[in-house]
Amino acid sequence: MFADLLARLTASDPAPAPDTDARLALGALLVRLARADGDYSQVERDRIEAILMRRYGLPDASALRADCEQLEAEAPDTVRFTRAIKDAVAYEDRLAVIESMWQIVLADGHRDDEENSLMRMTAPMLGVEDRDSNLARLRVEAAK
Repeated sequence: MFADLLARLTASDPAPAPDTDARLALGALLVRLARADGDYSQVERDRIEAILMRRYGLPDASALRADCEQLEAEAPDTVRFTRAIKDAVAYEDRLAVIESMWQIVLADGHRDDEENSLMRMTAPMLGVEDRDSNLARLRVEAAK
């Protein structure tokens, strides 16, 4: 189902992602982060749906989240996947993804080592500067 999307994202010179592809790719990245600590909790699934609904103006995102989960399971390693997103998605959108990722990390009330590690690795691979990632985290913490 996602073979074409993965091929487009991992092409040597990817074009900007159409909205549907970007939704799936960015949602899959949120799922990957939520699964990083081995505890993919209901609060994380709910938070992913809330982020997708708010970001894309959807009344329900349960089907989209399920598609994102499947894509995440089929996606290549995080390095290739995030670099592909970096090449296909505008900086402002990647920065918004980092903020969404911090929402997932902080959803269950604590920061696991696995999630922290994935955030430290992912932000630069998405081309987001450490300072911008830290500011995004502070915004999420302040909004709680």
